[in-house]
Amino acid sequence: MKVLLDKRIQELVGDYVPQGEVLDELVCFFSIFSDYTRLRIVSALSISEMCVSDISELLKLNQTTVSHQLRLLKDLNAVKTKRQGKVIFYSLRNESLSDILLKGVEFLGY
Repeated sequence: MKVLLDKRIQELVGDYVPQGEVLDELVCFFSIFSDYTRLRIVSALSISEMCVSDISELLKLNQTTVSHQLRLLKDLNAVKTKRQGKVIFYSLRNESLSDILLKGVEFLGY
């Protein structure tokens, strides 16, 4: 049985369901949270800025893997960098990422 939605509901859905470029950007944004390594790195950076070697040591990950994931996170505008001599420190570009991560944990009931 096909149910026809009220015209007002159809308009609201049309106005609020993301499409086009906005949808593409949202998919890219949420990909930050869809990989175990990226999620662990974002979690660590929500606590403190760190360099690749610190992240690698703390999370017990290969430095090449960390560097690759940080490059992806930088491309997604999730992290920013600060150079001190030869060392590059990474931090979250926006604290909203921490909030979203915490909301996910809260949603899961932890």
